[in-house]
Amino acid sequence: MPPVPPSARLLIACAVAAPFAALPWRSLAAQTATRDSVAPVERVLAPGVRYQQLRDPRGPWLVHVVRVDLRRAAVDVRAARAHDQLRSREKTTDMVQRAVTGGATVLAAVNSDFFELKSGENENNQIIDGEWWKGIKVTDSPYDTYDNVHAQFGLDAIGRPILDRFIFDGKAWAHGTMVPIISINANPTGNPEGSALFTPRYGATTPRDTARPTVEVALQTAGRRGDTLLYRRQGSLSTVSGSAIPTDGAVLSAYGARAKALESMADGDTVRVLLSTFPRPSRGVAPRTLIGGWPRILRSGVNVAADAATMEGTISRNAEARHPRTAVGFSRDSSTLFLLTVDGRSAQSVGMTIVELAEHMRQMGAWNALNFDGGGSTTMVIDGRVVNTPSDPTGEREVGNALLIVKRPTGRK
Repeated sequence: MPPVPPSARLLIACAVAAPFAALPWRSLAAQTATRDSVAPVERVLAPGVRYQQLRDPRGPWLVHVVRVDLRRAAVDVRAARAHDQLRSREKTTDMVQRAVTGGATVLAAVNSDFFELKSGENENNQIIDGEWWKGIKVTDSPYDTYDNVHAQFGLDAIGRPILDRFIFDGKAWAHGTMVPIISINANPTGNPEGSALFTPRYGATTPRDTARPTVEVALQTAGRRGDTLLYRRQGSLSTVSGSAIPTDGAVLSAYGARAKALESMADGDTVRVLLSTFPRPSRGVAPRTLIGGWPRILRSGVNVAADAATMEGTISRNAEARHPRTAVGFSRDSSTLFLLTVDGRSAQSVGMTIVELAEHMRQMGAWNALNFDGGGSTTMVIDGRVVNTPSDPTGEREVGNALLIVKRPTGRK
């Protein structure tokens, strides 16, 4: 087949961009494209933030990429939950619109963690703006080939991107006695003993548990000291589950041997709570933002996607088949953030395996990368509009959460 002349390449790129003609696209120089790719179409969203649409005939693939220069761009990387609830589903565009209504300037967004289809609850740890929404020891997924901890992406206390298999680590102290907190806003089941912290994010009451005796104490917020939350024991101890969760507080629930420690807490006692992760992020402080995915596909510049079945229990029909994909990654020096989606399930773009996805992220400059929920969930939003082609016949899917690139207000550092 004779080579495609540059003029024809430009026509192809313009044809790919046709559905988004309302946006002010401009062509990138040909040397920025890979050897086998059609020259990309680019839009600068803000200083240090740019969007590219790339047609690669090797798949064929239609890839959408957002690059954020974290040293230059005045942006926040923000997690968003569907309807601001622990259990709900919502389109990514609607999450963006709610943020805009609240005064934010959202430059870009992608869907993120896997979720339970019926409830919309995400499967992994969740921290939003420093607040723990969900904390668990093992990923809450019915599809793993074995129970394990999935990799998660986040930002540390000073805003640097991080990626690891973070395990929730919680502790509560009163009268010199420490109680390990096994989970936040999730009921630890199947264990001989355990404890959980339930905040108003969970709902109005703690879950009913008729399988085992449970002790619960209500806690009223009393401030914080550094990264330690301070609560005050409030009211009488409950020997049944299903307690009301204070709107400005939490409920500490325990069973088995751990219940004895709660029984020793008296009304008015100060209870100190420390919520963090293993491994510890920088400065030993919990991440500012944390959301999950499955699995990690790049580790220190190495494509590790082929080891995902061993490392994170992926299933072959997802990992080893070509599907629409969403991914997040960052450069070796942590200065550049990458958000990527690839369309799939069509003649124009067939989708990628996670090995192909990892290689594509690596070629773009990512050093560490994580696969987000894909298939019909794959969505990229630029300035409030979906720019990829969702594979569901009904269009954009309602998902559990999203990752947003939000422009900081003028004057804020």
